[in-house]
Amino acid sequence: MIVLDEQLARLAVRDAICRWYSGKVVAINDLRPGTVIKDEAIPSLLARHGMPTFVTLNSADFWQRVPITDRFCVVCVALPGSRTAEVSLLLRRLLRHPLCRNRARRMGHVFRVVTARAQMYSVWDPGPRQLPDW
Repeated sequence: MIVLDEQLARLAVRDAICRWYSGKVVAINDLRPGTVIKDEAIPSLLARHGMPTFVTLNSADFWQRVPITDRFCVVCVALPGSRTAEVSLLLRRLLRHPLCRNRARRMGHVFRVVTARAQMYSVWDPGPRQLPDW
């Protein structure tokens, strides 16, 4: 399951991802309807929902700040909100990478993706490093 942060939950972004991703794509608000979900509550919410991959533009609050566990994955797409149309392509490229190709491999990792590079850290290797072969 891919969970989109509220700024990415617009139909155009969700539809673009649904065209190539065969699993479920939901907005973070769908996981706890009718409530406001603060950034600090997102990790515990994700951990309760079947190993999701959370996608956000909010690198400042998630990259090297989120308490990561092996129950979810976070993808920080470091683009301004005006470039949300590129999110689907960058996410697809990341999920095709050998280290991210299936859900089990992604869990426990946080990725920071920009057009020219991708970085990662994990529960097992907390120091950020470049994603090889990006």
